[in-house]
Amino acid sequence: MSLVNMKEMLEHAREGRYAVGHFNVFNIEMLRGAVKAGEKYNSPIILAFAEVFEKLVSIEEFAPAMIAAAETADIPVAVHLDHSKSFEYIKRAVDAGFTSVMIDASDQTFEENVRRTKEVVRFCAPKNVTVEAELGHVAGLEGYEDGYEESADDYTDVREAVQFIRETGADALAVAIGTVHGVYRREPKLNLERLKELRREVPVPLVMHGGSGLSDGDFENAVQNGIAKINIFTDLNIAAKKCLKENCMEEESQYLGYLDLCAKVAEAVCTEVEKKIILFGSAGKR
Repeated sequence: MSLVNMKEMLEHAREGRYAVGHFNVFNIEMLRGAVKAGEKYNSPIILAFAEVFEKLVSIEEFAPAMIAAAETADIPVAVHLDHSKSFEYIKRAVDAGFTSVMIDASDQTFEENVRRTKEVVRFCAPKNVTVEAELGHVAGLEGYEDGYEESADDYTDVREAVQFIRETGADALAVAIGTVHGVYRREPKLNLERLKELRREVPVPLVMHGGSGLSDGDFENAVQNGIAKINIFTDLNIAAKKCLKENCMEEESQYLGYLDLCAKVAEAVCTEVEKKIILFGSAGKR
């Protein structure tokens, strides 16, 4: 139990047709809420940190808290670097004790994506650090602009995915099947046929980014058709903000100390993580 990398937990999820939740955290409230939910439901979880969080706290400052939480948990917990674009930042994460990293060169050519991913795998494999890569285009906020149209080119190509894993040796692959990072402004349409093909042909666990905001049915379909890891961040933010708003607007909030307010936020995050654990089918899979 406790601190692990992602390899074994995701292989078990792939075989068992459930998904492990990846939860981005940047403060103690989010960290505590995620771990508490995992322990309550005996579920493996992935705690993740992204470079964008550096505006609040550096990876070297926050890593000890993440690692301590993982080491003292009675469930398997991976500490993962999400969406890194640079080898230098990945090295910082590994040096800080992270057990898993993601190199995201999906905006580069196929050849450059392969080159950068191979470089990271060569560095991480001897250190028993797992590597996730991405192939295809999962839109960010640019996907909400007027005139944006989803293209077949955005989806992960099956033959390219097979070649990519063969050449890089990556442990997991984030795929584009119609999800979008952030808050959805129109109903997403998942390409489940493409996902089925990827599950059948690609020999490593598949990852879905842009999961926040999908319907329960979308999540269930994605998991049943091959997704073994699902990234969640926006839904945690929404839960935390809603908790803050509700508790700060009530008349009696003037008597609520900041410590108590933080504790309420941790509970709100915990509740949201619990929902995802149940939905992804990872409860009891410790």
